[in-house]
Amino acid sequence: MPTLKPHKGLLKRVKISARGKIIRHKANKGHLMATKSGNRRRRLGKAAVIGNAAFRKIVRRQLALE
Repeated sequence: MPTLKPHKGLLKRVKISARGKIIRHKANKGHLMATKSGNRRRRLGKAAVIGNAAFRKIVRRQLALE
């Protein structure tokens, strides 16, 4: 089986933690900040872990980790 190339766009958007978790940034922080509450803006600034097992498997395959 040939080796897979990693998806370059995804490589720029996610990081792999030391324990193998996939960390991403949240969407909806690009513009229109005035209409969003401070709590929401703070929440959007924090990184999130991809928790869904099926989606995590797809991402790992696109990163050529599997």
